[in-house]
Amino acid sequence: MKRILTLCLAIALTISVKAQNPDKALARVRYTFTHIQDTTQRDKPRIENMLLVTGKNASVYTSYDKLNQSLNMQKQIQEQIKNQTGNGNVKIEVKSETKFPLTQVDYFFFANEHKMITKERLFNNYLVEETAPQLDWKILKDTMSFSGIPCQKATTTFKGRNWIAWFATEIPFQSGPWKLNGLPGLIIEAYDEKKEVKFTFAGLENVKDETNQANAGDDVKIAAPNGGVVKMVGIDMSTSYLGPEIKLPADAIKTTRKELDKLKDARDKDPQGFMQAQMAANGMQGSFKTNNAPHPAGGTAIKPEINNPIEIPEKK
Repeated sequence: MKRILTLCLAIALTISVKAQNPDKALARVRYTFTHIQDTTQRDKPRIENMLLVTGKNASVYTSYDKLNQSLNMQKQIQEQIKNQTGNGNVKIEVKSETKFPLTQVDYFFFANEHKMITKERLFNNYLVEETAPQLDWKILKDTMSFSGIPCQKATTTFKGRNWIAWFATEIPFQSGPWKLNGLPGLIIEAYDEKKEVKFTFAGLENVKDETNQANAGDDVKIAAPNGGVVKMVGIDMSTSYLGPEIKLPADAIKTTRKELDKLKDARDKDPQGFMQAQMAANGMQGSFKTNNAPHPAGGTAIKPEINNPIEIPEKK
């Protein structure tokens, strides 16, 4: 699915939030996320590359594809902006091709505080803080090795699914993909018993102290033709998760799940009007337009049907 966005570049008015103390990133784990969202089309699952960055206390789970898309967007923007004047409203086109919309929610887990903070971006970054889910794990004697990493089996029931997880007893982190955590070792692989949702291990690397910090900031800034700096707003292009620390975005706004859902409803009903209102609220002028290119078969790209969400609502 190809999406063309016309973006407005300007200086943003940021709202600070008291952040959780940063934690040193010690390891990055990559997973292949496979989800059968539509049970009538089991042969067409959603597949996305994901990333877990973990330290002694904190971890963050995000879309690895989204990070790579951000890096690609920065290159596209930098190339196009070279030929434009350095005024406050520079229009550009960013092209990206994805079969499914990329995961936009990032999950921060703080083990010592037993806290889960989700980050979503609706023009601004929003944080929703909640108590981390308490998973009742049953640790079994079964063992298996994943790419040479010895793991032990554990099971639990969570959000309407029976989960099987394989955790590395030799890697003493309590984190794992998505909201799965709380085992005495890093969760290397996990799936529900029907294998409709799977987090398949795709690689692990230690974070070295000399990690390149060139892209480790919260704010994406791009050189303008006049020698100044242009800052991207309205779209999540941060690559800070590739840096040496696990930290919440400095420009984020704390909110509640209820209030965030209201914002999302407003955005879904009128995307263009929502973006214009957000720009105005941040003291910005300009325009925002989105256009979906035609589907290769000739029709308009259709949002995938989801009759099998990862979290199954409880029957009342």
